[in-house]
Amino acid sequence: MTDYKNSKLILDTANLKEGTMKWRCPSNIALIKYWGKHGIQLPRNPSISLTLDQAYTETEMTYAPKRKNDVEIDLDFFFEGEKNEKFEEKIVKFLTGISDIFPFLKQLHLTIKSHNSFPHSSGIASSASSMGALSLCLCSLESDLFGTLKNDAEFRQKASYVSRLGSGSACRSIYAHAAVWGAFGEADGSSDLYAIPYANHVHEVFKSFHDDILIVSQGEKAVSSRAGHALMEENDYADPRYKQARRRMHHLLLAMESGDLERFGTITENEALTLHALMMTSNPSYILMKPNSLEMINRIRRFRKETQHPIYFSLDAGPNIHLLYPDSCRDAAKTFIQSELLDLCENRHWIPDQCGQGPLQL
Repeated sequence: MTDYKNSKLILDTANLKEGTMKWRCPSNIALIKYWGKHGIQLPRNPSISLTLDQAYTETEMTYAPKRKNDVEIDLDFFFEGEKNEKFEEKIVKFLTGISDIFPFLKQLHLTIKSHNSFPHSSGIASSASSMGALSLCLCSLESDLFGTLKNDAEFRQKASYVSRLGSGSACRSIYAHAAVWGAFGEADGSSDLYAIPYANHVHEVFKSFHDDILIVSQGEKAVSSRAGHALMEENDYADPRYKQARRRMHHLLLAMESGDLERFGTITENEALTLHALMMTSNPSYILMKPNSLEMINRIRRFRKETQHPIYFSLDAGPNIHLLYPDSCRDAAKTFIQSELLDLCENRHWIPDQCGQGPLQL
């Protein structure tokens, strides 16, 4: 088992100068959903996702020798330009939990500034992009201070491992185009501990695939993803769901390898609806979709039937609709959005997006 604990990563702070690193990390949209976990952020079933481009978090981390003589994490955290104590508490807890991986963190004063290109906590996997960006900054910090992680594959695997500890879905955002997380025999090298890049195993059509995010609601979700995962432990449908996910994973990987868009779309839509069905069958049950979410789904299905365009939908753990389609349908999809879907978006807000190249060091 991979173990990144390293007690040797201790600094001589006598001559340490202040430094800064900054990363942009995209969100991702899971096609086979990760919903249910065990242990320390380990998935109950494998998942595969498309890495986005325009839905991202930018995180800047500045470090300097710590002024206090204690063993606590010393952090100032700013979100969207303002001091955010709620997020700061969460990040301190996360950094404390990984201090055996990065023991030098307790020797530093950290200032972290983070912002999103999309609404936070509205179901666009903001934890994936934010924890991905933070973990990439941490790995860059280790690399700069200790000369480690010079191999890109090793760097990304550790960033994926660390980000998983903060947000399971974050581990997939470390890679371009597509990523698989969770041990699955048909995906060589796959692991529950970190994601693996999967772009080289999918048809070219998916490397330029579009994912336009239609913002039905910008409000914060009534039930967090963390709480939703916990409710799976008592869900009567949990075990059948995990078996179903593995069957669907098999068929989706085949569809993505061959470029079978119809098969891809059918599985992807069913997965999105299954995710929300699991929420509705939790105890207590809850519903994150809104009336306009359902109306969009109906209009998308009707449009696809009338035009035969391979345009499909997905949802993450929230009300917003992800419109998925190949680049060949770009003009038709944009016209469809403008004419039939924008009026269903809050303030006519949407994010044109597509598969991207993954994180970027700024």
